[in-house]
Amino acid sequence: MNFTINRTAFISQLNNVLRAISSKTTIPILTGLKMVVDTDRIVLTGSNSDITIESVIDASDEDYGLTVKEAGAIVLPARFFSEIVKKLPDKQVTIEVTNGFQADITSGTAKFQINGQDASNFPHLPEIESDNTITLPTDVLKEVIRQTVIAVSKQESRPILAGVHFTLKDGLLTAVATDSHRLAQRKVALENVDSSINFDIIIPGKSLDELSGMMGDENEDVMVQVSENQVLFIFGNTHFYSRLLEGNYPETSQLIPTTSDTTVEVEAGTFLSSIDRASLLSHESRNDVVKLTIQPANQRVKISSDSPDIGTVEEEVATTALEGQDLEISFNPNYMKDALRSFGQSTIRISFTSALRPFTLVPTEDTENFVHLITPVRTF
Repeated sequence: MNFTINRTAFISQLNNVLRAISSKTTIPILTGLKMVVDTDRIVLTGSNSDITIESVIDASDEDYGLTVKEAGAIVLPARFFSEIVKKLPDKQVTIEVTNGFQADITSGTAKFQINGQDASNFPHLPEIESDNTITLPTDVLKEVIRQTVIAVSKQESRPILAGVHFTLKDGLLTAVATDSHRLAQRKVALENVDSSINFDIIIPGKSLDELSGMMGDENEDVMVQVSENQVLFIFGNTHFYSRLLEGNYPETSQLIPTTSDTTVEVEAGTFLSSIDRASLLSHESRNDVVKLTIQPANQRVKISSDSPDIGTVEEEVATTALEGQDLEISFNPNYMKDALRSFGQSTIRISFTSALRPFTLVPTEDTENFVHLITPVRTF
């Protein structure tokens, strides 16, 4: 194996693949980076058995300046190899494999020799049938992930809740996440999707975080392919595989209230700032709650919090609409801040039924396709 490549462009692809490689693995070869060199391309693969990332460097792309003298394959120690390439002195780097599994890395006046492993021992990628494929715009998929992944559970006691539940039926994609204290649900009507393609899968939240971080802001499409226990996302020159969580996700549609006794409309960004200020004191308190007091008759809404050791805070909330019955309700400010961030700068409607029942947040311009639900905190 022998090739020369532009070092900076090579590093960007190494960084992508390194996202999937962990030093804490029970399979030693997975601490390595698999590199397969063909006459016209290089395929880099990294895996931690939960996610696998494959990057293709094509010789036809002039940015890479790729010249292949000899094809071959090897697995190199990922972190070490990456650090070497980043610190090399020249714009170009040449990698040559000699004596079986020993790689010579040359750039300018620097030369490293590192030991590799047989690429045939690296786990094979799952085969996913391409006839179960949908296409999504990158910005839509990133937004769906951003708006739902915040609600996945961090507790190991219910592993099924550590994922986002995706269903596709009759062209409607629905994503739901809940940790049993809050819930986020987003719906997207997909165009040009074969109505025969339906799926019901649970993707780990950690996988979606990595995926979202890798996808650029370019207005390109992402192909999504689903198999029995894997999902594959294809974008640019990257293949991103994730295992699926096994089991039945709890039925969540019944949890979202359809009626309310009190509604408040606020600017999400302004309300977020108010909650942020109130949480300065709530975080110092043992129960960490913020109280919302609503008085529609007086057209008055205020938030308050206190810490026995520090003091109290109280602030009037600016509203764009307010109606219903008087209400006092307490909640976890971190849940509220996460929810408000997911709405950006839009105006939202918060609907309450009682002080102890979950309440919902929806954007006023699109009340059907995105909802966030938060369970209040009992303070008496």
